[in-house]
Amino acid sequence: MRFIHKILLLNLALVVCFNGKAQTDKLSDIQDSSNQKLIEQFKQRIVETEKQRIADSVKRTELMNSLNSLQLSETYKKEKLQKQLSEISNRDAQRLALKKARIDSLRQIRKGSPVIGLLNDTLFYIYERFGTSSSMERAVHISNKIHALYDDDLLNIDSIKIIESENAQDIVYGETIIMSISETDALWNNMSMKDLANECNTKIKAAIIHARQEFSVEKKSLKAGLIILIIAISWLLIWLIGKAYVRLLRTIHHNKESWFRDFVHKDYTYLTAKQEMNIILFLIKVFRWILVALLLYIILTILFSILVFTRGWAVELFNLVWLPFRRILASIWHYMPNLFSILVIYFVVRYFNKFIKYIFSEIKDEKLKLSGFQPDWAMPTFRIVNFLSYAFMFVLIFPYLPGSDSNIFKGVSVFIGIIFSFGSSSAIANIISGLVITYMSPFKIGDRIKIGDITGDVVEKSLLITRLRTVKNEEVTMPNTAMLSGNIINYSSHARTKGLIIHTTVTIGYDTPWKDMHQALIDAALRTKDIKKNPEPFVLQTGLNDFYVSYQINAYTDAANTQERVYSQLHQNIQDVCNERGIEILSPHYRYQRDGNMTTIPAEYLKDDYKPPGFNVYIKKDGDK
Repeated sequence: MRFIHKILLLNLALVVCFNGKAQTDKLSDIQDSSNQKLIEQFKQRIVETEKQRIADSVKRTELMNSLNSLQLSETYKKEKLQKQLSEISNRDAQRLALKKARIDSLRQIRKGSPVIGLLNDTLFYIYERFGTSSSMERAVHISNKIHALYDDDLLNIDSIKIIESENAQDIVYGETIIMSISETDALWNNMSMKDLANECNTKIKAAIIHARQEFSVEKKSLKAGLIILIIAISWLLIWLIGKAYVRLLRTIHHNKESWFRDFVHKDYTYLTAKQEMNIILFLIKVFRWILVALLLYIILTILFSILVFTRGWAVELFNLVWLPFRRILASIWHYMPNLFSILVIYFVVRYFNKFIKYIFSEIKDEKLKLSGFQPDWAMPTFRIVNFLSYAFMFVLIFPYLPGSDSNIFKGVSVFIGIIFSFGSSSAIANIISGLVITYMSPFKIGDRIKIGDITGDVVEKSLLITRLRTVKNEEVTMPNTAMLSGNIINYSSHARTKGLIIHTTVTIGYDTPWKDMHQALIDAALRTKDIKKNPEPFVLQTGLNDFYVSYQINAYTDAANTQERVYSQLHQNIQDVCNERGIEILSPHYRYQRDGNMTTIPAEYLKDDYKPPGFNVYIKKDGDK
């Protein structure tokens, strides 16, 4: 049994040495060239300081010998030698202070090499080289010697002692030097060499005693029984989980008709009963495997912690899950002040916007009137202020966001900025045009406007586009840049108050008196629905042409959005009135040749005894006057 223990311990020592080497190599690597250069400079200073210390030690010994050899009468020489000794002591104190300061400057960038005990635990760390051995080599040698002491069946723990040498404290067992502690080692641990030697000696003895207790027969028997018990309990729990899973499936299938119904909203079925049941069964299956995996994870962690050789695995396995949660919780805890600042900024901006919205709502409803500020500007201005306030809030919050100072976060921010710079030039132009149109106030929602060849009612107005609905019920979407680049005719702006003047032109022959024609057109306008009687319609004569006179009827209406219907009724009424009063409407180039021809007036407007006139023929004879 003892032989098996030695083989296992030897294998453990090899693994520990390898792992210790890999770990210390990784921890001892300096992340950049500046730290490496600082360490090299420190090593060079240590060598120089050590040379100076040795020289001072030799000099001190010589001075002490010379001082002891002097006679009592040689007072002057004694004072001179004591002065030199005092200078050496002061220089030694300065050397120690400088050496400690340099060590303190390296604590953040240099990690120690661990000395691994018999149970794969770290006893203490070695930070500095000694002689030709690096800190890692020293830690491995000390670990190997501790394992060798454990393998010694005749080992007497009390025989491990501390021997003080000229420049170090040595921990020895018989003729074997387990480790040597230098002045630099003591400075790294902020202790004296003697105190550090006592502490390391105590830890080495305790590690050997504890390992022997762990590998005793009684301890092994207890661990074996505990392992069997844990395995039995774990098997029982997994069996119970399986039985519960099967029983739950049976219950679901037995009650599926009453538990599951089709999820329907407004004649659309989002999920059928079968789909709902399949989702529930899938979630239960996933939960079962998560529960089994969690149980196995806990069992393996406990089993690994029982055995000496696998306790390191238990720690690693436990930290594999726990460390991310602990880091997340720690990050959340440390982030709480920033989160509180973000919440304060958010609520201040939010209630500021509510107050601004209330003010602009009062302006919109014309309860609050500001000189030079139109009510139509209220909500567009509020949207601008609202956007700017939230943009300002984001600027204030940005430094408090987690990872805002990282290079990745900065790179993503630059990338998004480039995308917006290249991809939103037209959008920004439309937004600016939308702002200009807003404060120009050329139209409102519901107004009848004309832009270029398009006439329609405004149904939507935003910072980017304007939508029109034409008289043919077509929806036209126009960018605001196009709106701003052309002329906008608004038919509705004055129609509500002063009225919109609609007009049309008819051509009448010179044989019709203009007064009769004026009255006929005015009467036709007054017959038309949605034509206002006040102000009264009026007629303008716009041209005296070759064969006819151009009369233009002008009338006021407040139905700007239905002016097509008004025009149609007006034209109908003009035809009716002219026909009733025997007035012919002449089109361009209509020739007035009536002899022998039927009048152009419709038959229903003519008298019953109306007959077309005959041809008049005049013959002129010679001599007739």
